[in-house]
Amino acid sequence: MEKPKRSNKLAIILAFLVIFGLANKQCYCDVVQFVFGDSLSDVGNNNYLTKSLARAATPWYGIDFDNGMPNGRFCNGRTVADIVGDKMGLPRPPAFLDPSLDENVIFQNGVNFASGGGGILNETSSLFIQRFSLYKQIELFKGIQEFMRMKIGTEKANQFFTEAYYVVAMGSNDFINNYLLPVYADSWTYNGDTFTQYLISTLEDQLKLMHSLGARKLTFFGLGPMGCIPLQRWLTSSGSCQQSTNKLAKTFNQQAMNLMKDLSSSLPNATFRFGDAYDAFQDLINRPTVYGFNNSHAPCCTLGKIRPTLTCTPLSTLCKDRSQYVFWDEYHPTDKANELIANEIVKKLGLSNSTTNGTTNS
Repeated sequence: MEKPKRSNKLAIILAFLVIFGLANKQCYCDVVQFVFGDSLSDVGNNNYLTKSLARAATPWYGIDFDNGMPNGRFCNGRTVADIVGDKMGLPRPPAFLDPSLDENVIFQNGVNFASGGGGILNETSSLFIQRFSLYKQIELFKGIQEFMRMKIGTEKANQFFTEAYYVVAMGSNDFINNYLLPVYADSWTYNGDTFTQYLISTLEDQLKLMHSLGARKLTFFGLGPMGCIPLQRWLTSSGSCQQSTNKLAKTFNQQAMNLMKDLSSSLPNATFRFGDAYDAFQDLINRPTVYGFNNSHAPCCTLGKIRPTLTCTPLSTLCKDRSQYVFWDEYHPTDKANELIANEIVKKLGLSNSTTNGTTNS
């Protein structure tokens, strides 16, 4: 009669080990992402900054996303970071200022710190009054780390942050809402080359700081053809792209790409990669009909013939078919254009669902 009892005890012990092991594994196999960026990646932070002049809190922002109500994205639909994360099987991280954010939400979804108007430099977009620069976003991330250590323990929190993915998408505001505006000191302190070097040097310090905080798998999204956004075109007499602005973007991208390579080889266990979609986006602008668009020069959301209106407002009117327009407003691409940009980044980096190394909450 002893053997059955021993067998039962052994079965119970094995069951306990299996259950405990699976539960313990579940704590670590959910991989999330932390997003740092500007209005191209903002998912609602600026909507909580009530004094900010860069907010996507009014119709018609978000019209093609979920319930069609404004959600803080400066688009009619998804951001590039949304789409890239979706294709990797990663959950979409909520805004840092989202009131629902707690340790469970962070542990299951990560956090998005992106802020409309944010830049690599602290002085960028100061005219917008409230926005989070990259340094500020990193500071907020440090606060999240301390919070999670307190909630789930230091060891588990450190592993959680080390296994996470990091996205940094910054730089366009440093040119458009700083260097290219003569009201900023940087515009007459530097020339194009020295300003770009200043940006890259600052970015290097910031990425090294992020590495010291646990960031090991990081993708930096490069700049698109900034001189071809509707606002930059409107500023020219011919309505064509500003090639001098595009040259700044190309120079920045080349130096940022080199920086990612240098950091990957010099920082311990670092895989820092450069997400480049410049050429694909330029080709989309140059040959929109090839990609199923019929307009790549004007925004879909406008206030009649009044230009530029900068943001989309409740008084604005929309183009008849949003899927035919490359740009949503004076600055930002449409959902469909963002999807093409995201697809290019995913293709070049070879990203896929398997990248996450385990189950995810997609």
